[in-house]
Amino acid sequence: MKIRLKHTGQRRRRRRLKKPVRLTLLFLCIFVAGLSIYNITLEPAEEVQGNGLEEEAVQAKETAEAEKAAEPVETQITISAAGDFTLGTDETFQYADSFVDEAEKNGLSYFVEELDGVFKEDDFTTVNLETTLTDATEKAVKKFRFKGDPSYAQILELGGIEAVNLANNHIYDYLQEGYDDTIDTLKQADIGYFGYDNKYIAEVKGIKIGSLGYEGWDDTEAIRSQVSADIQELKEQGAEIVLVHYHWGVERSYVPEESQRTLAQYTIDSGADLILGHHPHVVQGIEEYNGKFIVYSLGNFMFGGNRNPSDKDTFVFQQTFHLTDGKLTDKKEINVVPFSISSVSHRNNYQPDKLEGAEAERVKNKIIDASNQIEGSDWLEYETVQ
Repeated sequence: MKIRLKHTGQRRRRRRLKKPVRLTLLFLCIFVAGLSIYNITLEPAEEVQGNGLEEEAVQAKETAEAEKAAEPVETQITISAAGDFTLGTDETFQYADSFVDEAEKNGLSYFVEELDGVFKEDDFTTVNLETTLTDATEKAVKKFRFKGDPSYAQILELGGIEAVNLANNHIYDYLQEGYDDTIDTLKQADIGYFGYDNKYIAEVKGIKIGSLGYEGWDDTEAIRSQVSADIQELKEQGAEIVLVHYHWGVERSYVPEESQRTLAQYTIDSGADLILGHHPHVVQGIEEYNGKFIVYSLGNFMFGGNRNPSDKDTFVFQQTFHLTDGKLTDKKEINVVPFSISSVSHRNNYQPDKLEGAEAERVKNKIIDASNQIEGSDWLEYETVQ
């Protein structure tokens, strides 16, 4: 009996010792089970919540990108134009201080030193190249035959000029050979060219600019047909802005002929955006027609064909075109920049000089007066203050 009681007592003590352990284990089991249930219920919720935040972020980004894409893209392109560039002279002109003499004495950069960066601060510049750049010797039978060394093409590059018009009465002064040499020289200098059957398209800021050039002595059905077809061809090639140069008019006349006006207006009606004229060797007025500008004569500019012209006034015409999503708008700004063809007054030193102060105002008023003899000077409202 004592033995049994002893064993029973020991057994009871063991059970009392195991009870706290069992309670602890039970508590741990309940805790683990609860934690598992919590994780099972919580994790999917957190995952769903996380996926929702990611989707919202993606949607917000896509919305922002869509709104940005929907905003119109505004583009501004400033185009400059100047008149006659006769880079060279007639070989019979043996006087001192000729264009050739100045080039030999001062180097080619001399000719662009007074431009004040006018052609480098724009987006695209065109001028009239009224000379040949050739070593040919056989000449046309005429009074003046202009020729310059092929190296003179560097003057265009130094000045910031991108393209030149060839349609004029001096480009064939050294016959076909001189004409072909001039084109080859321009190609080597990476200068664009246009005129007659040559069309030129430049791409600026993603916008295509087309350029054409003609001798416009008369307003005929033949030239109208060519002009209309050429403009259409440029537009089919994606040109959004079309410039047309005309070599026309009467020398030393400050007022354009009626045929110049009718041809210019037809050209605009056919799709041109700006008309640029030269040949008279003096400035003529500006006309606004159907929201476009006609610059009848830009005059001389860098002109090696005369040692001392009595009228040295000239100007650079600038227009800033505004485009929305690559399409031309009606908004326009222009700037008339008065120049002299020479930086000295007693002779022509072939160094065009940007005018300031009273002289600039005088030349500007001269252009306004010439415009008032055509159709008035309403174009002044589009001029920007410089």
